[in-house]
Amino acid sequence: MPDSLRPRIIPLWPEGSPNGGAEGGTRPHLAYYAPVNKPEGPEGPQTWPAVIICPGGGYRFHAPHEAAPVAWMFARHGIGALVCHYRVAPERYPAAFADVARAVRLTRSLAPGLGIDPARIGLMGFSAGGHAAVTVATRPALYRDPADDLAGVRSARPNRTILAYPVISMVEQAHEECVANLLGPAPDGALRQALSAERWVDAYTPPTFIFHTADDPGVPAGHSLRYAAACQAHGVPIELHLFAHGRHGVGLAQDIPALAPWPHLLLAWLADWPASEGVQA
Repeated sequence: MPDSLRPRIIPLWPEGSPNGGAEGGTRPHLAYYAPVNKPEGPEGPQTWPAVIICPGGGYRFHAPHEAAPVAWMFARHGIGALVCHYRVAPERYPAAFADVARAVRLTRSLAPGLGIDPARIGLMGFSAGGHAAVTVATRPALYRDPADDLAGVRSARPNRTILAYPVISMVEQAHEECVANLLGPAPDGALRQALSAERWVDAYTPPTFIFHTADDPGVPAGHSLRYAAACQAHGVPIELHLFAHGRHGVGLAQDIPALAPWPHLLLAWLADWPASEGVQA
């Protein structure tokens, strides 16, 4: 791969941080893919929106097809993309939450040097990565990591949220393997509720795009439907695409004709993203 196409690796935490990851595991980091065709205006180069991508994997691993290929899709369409390599089992909550919240704050902090508009940062998640993303989007202050020097300085709430067949609830239709990997055996009921995002939607929740299949055998579509209903009840802009059939974990689904349009629907939803929208801190 030419150097110009390689992502820039950005450590999430400073050297020596206690959040460096489990022994022998991957150090939490962002892989930044800048747009291939950078936007130009009448006065020269323009800043671009960016999407932070949280791959799925049941809080046990990161699915490769929900990482770099998704980032390249955004990069080809003038959107910066950062794949978030967050901590997974054997590390438990709040490790993944702290990493994803840090990813949003760090992207905002580095935005001027990366060419990113700090007021147009999206947070995307697939499956369990969708749970990590939506938890940060709805409750950015749920946990403040003592090692995060950007907490209280930059906001962790994204400007938009993108969810692909997401785990939303740890209570209703719970994906117990995901729950166990994140919370360990016999998790506390109050913590399950605290991490069920449909319960925490409010007027500050970012506009959200959701893709799911109605007969998903891994994560029932009820997760997305409940979240969409909560957004609608609080006046949060929502775009929900529920396709009739499809297995869990399809990624961009370009090899599945019936599902292949969904990334194009997402890009169309992002096309009218105003530069002044939402949180900028």
